[in-house]
Amino acid sequence: MGLLSTLGGIAGTVFGGPIGGTIGSALGGAIEGRETAQEASGIQAGAAQAGIEEQRRQFDEITKLLSPYREAGVGAIGQQQALLGIAGGPAQQQAISALEASPQFQALVQQGEEALLQRASATGGLRGGNIQAALAQFRPQLLSKLISEQYERLGGLTNIGQASAARQAAFGQATGANISTLLGQQGAAQAGGALAENQLTGGISKAFGAIQGAGGFGKVFPGIFGGGQQMAGVGQINPVSGEFMGSLEF
Repeated sequence: MGLLSTLGGIAGTVFGGPIGGTIGSALGGAIEGRETAQEASGIQAGAAQAGIEEQRRQFDEITKLLSPYREAGVGAIGQQQALLGIAGGPAQQQAISALEASPQFQALVQQGEEALLQRASATGGLRGGNIQAALAQFRPQLLSKLISEQYERLGGLTNIGQASAARQAAFGQATGANISTLLGQQGAAQAGGALAENQLTGGISKAFGAIQGAGGFGKVFPGIFGGGQQMAGVGQINPVSGEFMGSLEF
C-alpha cells in the first residue's frame, strides 16, 4: 500500500467520510510526488556529474599522450631560434659549437679530409695550393651544410609539436563545451528537485481548501473545534510562496 492510500485510510478513519479521503489524498500525493521528483533529480544530477568527471579524465589522458610531442616541439623551436641567432649571440655560438663537437660532424670531417688527401696523393698534388685551399674551405662548408640540415630536422619536430598543441587545444575546447552542457543539465535537475518542495505546500493548501469547502474546522471536526470560531494563523497556503493567506472558519 502506498503512502497516499495509507494517509487516505488513516484520514478517512480518524476524520471520517469523504473529507478524510480528500485530505489523505492531497497530503499523500504531495509527499509522494515530492519524493519521486527529488529522487529523479538526484539521479539526473548524479549522471551529469559522472559525465563531467569522465570528460575531465579523458582530457587528462589525451594531454598525457600528447605531452611528449608538444614538449619536443617546444624544445625544437628553441634550438631553431638559437641557430638563427634569435635567442642572442651567446646562444647561437653555443648551438654552433655543439654541432662542431658532435660525433656526426667529426666523422664527416675525418672522412672528407681523408678523401681529399688521398685524391691529391694519387694525382701528385699533395703539396700543391689547390689541396690546401680545398682543405681550408672544407670544414666551414661542411658546418654550414650541417647547420641547414639540423634546422630542417628541428623543423619537423616543431611541426609535430604544433600539431599536438593544436589537437590538445581543440580537445580542450570540446571538453569545455561538453562540461558546460552537463553543468546546465545538473543545474536544471537540482532546480527541479528544489521546485518539488512546492508540491508539499500545494498538498497542504489543497487539504485546507477541502476543509474550508466542507464548512471549516468546526464542521469537519466538531468534537475539537466549536462552530463559528477562527484559529489564528491558519488559512489557505499560497502554493508558490508557501505563505498563509486569510483565515479559516471553524
